[in-house]
Amino acid sequence: MKIVGYETFSVAPRWQFLRIDTDEGVSGWGEPIVEGRAEAVQGAVAAMMEYLVGTDPLRIEEHWQTLAKGGFYRGGPVLSSALAGIDQALWDIKGRYHDVPVHELLGGPVRDRARIYTWAHGADNAALVDDAQAKVANGFTAIKMNVSEALPPVPGAADLRAMVSRVAALRSALGDGVDIALDFHGRLSTAATRQLLPLLEPLLPFFVEEPVLPEFSRDLRRVVESTGIPIATGERLFSRWDFRDVLPTGIAIAQPDISHAGGISEVRRIAAMAEAYDVAVAPHCPLGPITLAASLQLDFATPNFLIQEQSLGIGYGGAGQLLDYLVDPQVFAFVDGHIERPTGPGLGIDVDENAVRAAAAGPHRWRSPVFRHTDGSFAEW
Repeated sequence: MKIVGYETFSVAPRWQFLRIDTDEGVSGWGEPIVEGRAEAVQGAVAAMMEYLVGTDPLRIEEHWQTLAKGGFYRGGPVLSSALAGIDQALWDIKGRYHDVPVHELLGGPVRDRARIYTWAHGADNAALVDDAQAKVANGFTAIKMNVSEALPPVPGAADLRAMVSRVAALRSALGDGVDIALDFHGRLSTAATRQLLPLLEPLLPFFVEEPVLPEFSRDLRRVVESTGIPIATGERLFSRWDFRDVLPTGIAIAQPDISHAGGISEVRRIAAMAEAYDVAVAPHCPLGPITLAASLQLDFATPNFLIQEQSLGIGYGGAGQLLDYLVDPQVFAFVDGHIERPTGPGLGIDVDENAVRAAAAGPHRWRSPVFRHTDGSFAEW
């Protein structure tokens, strides 16, 4: 079997899909994307596919090593995300060729259901609580929320109390039976994070995500040692080498993104590294159905998996939602905050190619928002 061609599709709301075709009629799908930089990743995919066309798609590890290291310049979000989408598509082809789910090729399942979470949003505490209660009524047992919008480098007392108030309102409304995770999104400085975390401890957050920017990962040990709240990070780390220096800091949860950190091949290695440090894995996934499908295949074969993010209810939207590009949306049926183990071959989904092509006829031009402080200077989104 040989790879004979490929196509990329830029689709709403901010995703990009890849289909790789073979001479035996078996095709695989991946999702190579950096949000806001889809065109750059598309170019990197095209360069990598020059090598892949004409090769055997089943030799996944050989291709991964060559594509990751053979260009001399390595890593970073664009190259790693292009490789990630290609890697997903190759695993999809291999699973379909052997007529088994990818998790069977990774050693077989270690669980029957995977826990998932959704997001809660609201401009004020009342709206936040209403949204979260609606999500819980739909069966979710874990909610994640942004702790704040743009923040000054050193938040004042009013900012700190407002953030604590948001979490307190949610905990009061939902009780202790729902887990509440907090996303700092790298918006606070290390010092501000250390000041805020002890104030949040009585509210028992499930975890705090990205408490500092990835360039300050060296400071994570100071953050971890300042609190008993589990610390999570990793959505902007792109390889096992990026995680190598983070895992010993004492973080509780690693959050690699299977569409950014080199795909299934690399994230399974990151998960194995994390297990050696008693660190759980909760793959980052604010993206489309192919990323979620690939993440789930890994989740079901990963002993230290904790919980899975997914984009239904995430808050960005309009046209193009998680289920719109699937032939059978029931494959992502969430029951009691969990999803059953997929049994279909490859990634376990069938992409609705007609819907994808229709959406790609009007490709998106999504860009990350730019936040500003009250003085007009740049603020972290």
